[in-house]
Amino acid sequence: MLTRLWPGGYLVPRSAEAGIPTQELERDGATLVKRVLHGDELVELREEIEAVYARYGPDYRDAKKERAWPNDFRYEMFNRSPLAQKAAAHRGILDVIEPLLGEDCHIIANTCWRNPAATDSTHGGGNWHIDAGPHIPLSEDQRWPDDIPHPVFAIGVHLYLEDCPMSSGPTAVIPGSHRSGRPPPQDRVSDVDLTWQNQRARPIVAAAGDVAFFVSDIWHRRLPPEEEHPGRFFLQVHYGRRDIAQRVKPTHELNHVEDGAMERIESDRERLLLGLHQQGFYDG
Repeated sequence: MLTRLWPGGYLVPRSAEAGIPTQELERDGATLVKRVLHGDELVELREEIEAVYARYGPDYRDAKKERAWPNDFRYEMFNRSPLAQKAAAHRGILDVIEPLLGEDCHIIANTCWRNPAATDSTHGGGNWHIDAGPHIPLSEDQRWPDDIPHPVFAIGVHLYLEDCPMSSGPTAVIPGSHRSGRPPPQDRVSDVDLTWQNQRARPIVAAAGDVAFFVSDIWHRRLPPEEEHPGRFFLQVHYGRRDIAQRVKPTHELNHVEDGAMERIESDRERLLLGLHQQGFYDG
């Protein structure tokens, strides 16, 4: 746990005790908090987000337009929905993540997911992956010490706009795998029985208004949905430490490079040095 110390702005260990969800998020890499939103607050958010899907066409963040299911997503949601912006700042979320990321953590990506029901589903079970990192890479013969909490650099949040039962193929996490220092083994990315240190996948079954949290380094995936299922619908917000760059827009759209410097670029390496990166998970 940490806190930002002012003046100076340095991160220091946090002395105040954090809540149980924060402790579980740090220890296991994931947690679920029930009924963060409910009643009219939840209904109005869902309706406004549904209007975003109707107003904006599919987001082709894949420049080649090869993704088979672009209509499932809408990006930069806080720019498109005032209620999504408000939800991302809900204290029921920030109180869980700030002891791990700092009180000045910020949104690095904000995407809504609406996987359709089985009758016209285009997005399958997915594969085991991590969202970023590993932020502290380890070799296979190295282990993170049990007596030192593993630092957290980015956290993904799913705010469920409708129930997500087992039949829908919920997100599953492998507890503790965020401490592995490695991505999931590439020869087992589709193996639903994958384990890490004898820990099996834990499905995050949620009700509308619940919020799931998971560390960016944890091994996770969507489980294969059943033949008949209601789909999934959730607002996804990724938060990062102040040191982590925002990825709400891809760098070819928003960057710090002026025209003269852009014209002087002579190599791909120089493009990367100036911050013009290929799109990754957070920016689509």
